[in-house]
Amino acid sequence: MINRLIGRGWRFPIKVNGRGAIDWSEGPDRVRDAIWIVVKTAMNERVMRPEFGAGVDGFVFQPNSAATRATLAQAVKSALVRWEPRILLDSVRVDEVPGEPSQVTVAIDYRIDETNTLFNLVVPFYLEEGVS
Repeated sequence: MINRLIGRGWRFPIKVNGRGAIDWSEGPDRVRDAIWIVVKTAMNERVMRPEFGAGVDGFVFQPNSAATRATLAQAVKSALVRWEPRILLDSVRVDEVPGEPSQVTVAIDYRIDETNTLFNLVVPFYLEEGVS
């Protein structure tokens, strides 16, 4: 049975499965897919809703500093609070990756509001493209 609050929709990223149909997601997977969409959508990418998304791609070529990581965490947090009402956001952390000066991970701890079940999503992200 599909939970009305969480809903059902196309799995992200959208692709055709072995049966020639589009895969669906529902339940906690549906919420995780929606979070991924919010985080990965650039500002002004959606014509009818230009303010949608976290705008994380705007952080590419920024230095991997504490200030940049804090600003990135705040951008993700603000976008999720605004655009994903099905979750209660516990924390958003942006952490350095040891030995990878241009990479950070965005760790999102959240609970689905209706069930209070805790989940975690970690998104790898590169700040300084081309740094060796």
